[in-house]
Parts: sequence; structure tokens; C-alpha cells
Amino acid sequence: MMIDLKDLSFEELQEFLQNQGEPKFRAKQIFAWLARGVTGFDEMTDISVKTREKLAEVSYVSTIKIREKYVSKLDKTTKYLFELEDGNCIESVVMYYKHGISICISSQVGCRMGCKFCASTIGGLYRSLTAGEILNQVIFAQKDIGERISNIVMMGIGEPLDNYDNVIKFLHNVNNEVGLNIGYRHISLSTCGLVDKIYALAEEKMPITLSVSLHAPNDDIRNTIMPVNSKYNVAELIKACRDYIDTTTRRISFEYSLISGVNDSVDNAKELAKLLKGMLCHVNLIPVNKVKERGFEKGTKAQIEKFRNTLVSLGINATVRRELGSDISASCGQLRKKILDGEGN
Repeated sequence: MMIDLKDLSFEELQEFLQNQGEPKFRAKQIFAWLARGVTGFDEMTDISVKTREKLAEVSYVSTIKIREKYVSKLDKTTKYLFELEDGNCIESVVMYYKHGISICISSQVGCRMGCKFCASTIGGLYRSLTAGEILNQVIFAQKDIGERISNIVMMGIGEPLDNYDNVIKFLHNVNNEVGLNIGYRHISLSTCGLVDKIYALAEEKMPITLSVSLHAPNDDIRNTIMPVNSKYNVAELIKACRDYIDTTTRRISFEYSLISGVNDSVDNAKELAKLLKGMLCHVNLIPVNKVKERGFEKGTKAQIEKFRNTLVSLGINATVRRELGSDISASCGQLRKKILDGEGN
């Protein structure tokens, strides 16, 4: 079986090359070339032709194809529909901020978590991405825009902790100073609440930011919009989050999609504040994105502000997420769904 070199950690690449009779230092050369977005061995000009030919017999360099691309006229937000080598599609979004350029990336083709407000989970899970496929989103988006991407948000299609081993390998690889060298503190990983994996992640000792998709202050509401709550309820999830903070000393960000008439009342805000009291955390309020199959609507600007102000008045740090790329539907899942429905190019 041919090996995608991007699926290997730096240490695994060293071992692989030594097994091919190559010196250990060759891994540093190849790892750096992979991060630059080469599409084959021929582009690795500081490696002998003989070595390149030998490696091409047992391994390959994976790529990713831009199937569709949309650039916002409002704020330069760029949305990609990437096609994988097996024909499956995923989405990534590049966002421009004063502090640098961020990319929101996918970890799976589809998703099996079933959150009721999310387009990514419609149709279920096809498969998980390899470490190399996750990395390729960053590499080829960066190559396309011609600027360095400095921040990563793992909040695209899929549940990252449902693809735990590949995601952890990706994090190590994207952080490696020989490669893209993106610091852990510039990486945010979002989960809908896989409690066992939150405990495992804490033991990885990576100073990334954990974002938890909470979206409800109690089990009654969360059960209706997030099936994962039937396995890990709110109490179990909050305990795991508190333990994560104790272990890592890192602040957690709670994502909370405000759905009109479902979870956005003042009483909901008060209950949420009580739930999170004393935690080192931040609440990121997200006016829900409209998905035609779901029928959820966001509240008025006044309702959203009242929810935020209630949290703040009760001592909870909360902000409303700035909407980027509104003219290109920059939230994840909808471009891929268009392709699945046969509406794409």
C-alpha cells in the first residue's frame, strides 16, 4: 500500500526513510517541502533524482483540489469547497483579522453527531479525514491566498474528537517548527461534548484552546437539539470542562448558538450563568445560521443583546460572534450539501 507522507508524524517520517535506506536528516528536508504545498517528488529539488524515484515507488504526496471558491466583497472572507482524492468534498473558511489570518477547517466528511441546527450533519458521517487531509486544508488555502495563515479553528465539518488519533497527529504536525510552525496557542478545537475524549485531550498537554459547543443551559433543551447529550449530559460535560481547566490551566470557550424561542430567553441566560459560575471561561454567542431543513431562526438584535447583557451582569464573560462572509454563506456545511443535492458545478 502506498503511504501518504503527510499522514506520518515527523518521527514516523524519519523511521520510514531510514527503512528505505535514507539518512535521518532527509526527513527534515521532506517535511519542509510538504508544508510548502509541493504536489509531487519532482518539486523537491534538493533531493537526488534517485532518491525521489525510490520514494515514489512506495509513497506519494497527497493534494487537495479547490472545487469551488467564494470571496466575500465585505471582508475578504474566503470559503473553499475542497475535493479530496476520493471525490468527497469538505469545506474550509479563511478569515481576516487584525491579529492575523485564521482558517476554519474540517475534520470529517460529514458528521454523525446529529446536532439539529447544523448543516454539516445532514446525511450523516461518510468517513473521517486522515491527518494529511486535515493538514492539506491549511497548506493549500495558504498557498492559494499567498499569505501566511497564523491561526487555526477546528470548527468546520465533523466532530474533531470523533477522529481523535488523526486530529492529534495533525496538531503535532502543524505545530512542528520544520513545517507550518503554527503555535498551539493559536489553535482552537471545538467539540460537541465527547466527555471521554475531553479527558484524553487534557492529558496531551497541548496548550490549545478548547471550545465546547454547549448551546443549552439544561438537559431538557440540549436533549432536543443535540443527540450527544443522551450519552453525556450537561452535568457530566461541565464536570469534564472544570477538570480540563484544572489540568491544563487553560480557559475554555463555550459556543452557544442562540435559537429564537428555544434557548435564548433571559431565564435561559440566568441558568447558563449559574451553570458556569466560577469557571475560567468565555461564552461565544452565535446567532443561529439559517438551514432550510431545520427551520430555526435567530432572534432580534435586541434579544441577542439582552441575553449577552444578562450573562455579563451575572459575571460571565460573553461576546456575540462577529458575522463574517455573510454575503457568501460562510458557515460550514452548506456548500457540501449543495453538491450532495446535485446543485453544484
